[in-house]
Amino acid sequence: MKYIEKENEFEEIIKNEKVLVDFYATWCGPCQLLSPILEELEKENKELTIVKIDVDKNENLARKHGVMSIPTIEIYNKGNLVNKQVGLLSKEELEDLLK
Repeated sequence: MKYIEKENEFEEIIKNEKVLVDFYATWCGPCQLLSPILEELEKENKELTIVKIDVDKNENLARKHGVMSIPTIEIYNKGNLVNKQVGLLSKEELEDLLK
């Protein structure tokens, strides 16, 4: 899992084949519940890149992506946003988003 600190890092990483972006905050309960699910997904999907962005440390990036609630999940394929969901999702729901 990669933790993004700078906007230019984000732009480079989303160019990969399949990228799941998790906008989160350390104080967010649902975000904490989502983390182990993401870790499990990453272990099972070698082609998947998972990126975590702390909205408190990256306010501009969160604002640019219209993040109003967390967790917010964005799915990218070769730099193109293909899906966006807000709220805690199960592993099965995340797998469906990645199809």
